[in-house]
Amino acid sequence: MIKRKGSAVWSGGLKDGKGAVSTQSGVLKDTQYGFNTRFADGIGTNPEELLAAAHAGCFTMALSAQLAEAGLTATKLETNATVSLDQVDGGFAITAVHLDLTATIPGASQEAFQDAAQKAEKGCPVSKLFNTKITLDAKLQA
Repeated sequence: MIKRKGSAVWSGGLKDGKGAVSTQSGVLKDTQYGFNTRFADGIGTNPEELLAAAHAGCFTMALSAQLAEAGLTATKLETNATVSLDQVDGGFAITAVHLDLTATIPGASQEAFQDAAQKAEKGCPVSKLFNTKITLDAKLQA
């Protein structure tokens, strides 16, 4: 079993408070977040963009594995994830995640590429974590 850790510290109220998030690896260390970084355009991060980055990274690695099973190797896989946070029933919920993939894979047919992308989207551990609709646009470049 692999366990990874992240942490958060918060001081103050919701709108005037400030927080910091850190990761076990140290890549994020006391990285600021707050109301403005979540609901406006403040400097810092927020949970949704961290989830989007995690999902993009997980899916892209899962796709690499699926391609290897099909005997293919990508020159480049680029995934952008968009996490939607909406007001639902008087609170907020992540209501959707959209993955936008552009891939360069020498020798890949459209069918093999789409099959690998769909398997990766379903098999990615972060995809399994979300209890929401996940969509994928996958484009194979020549």
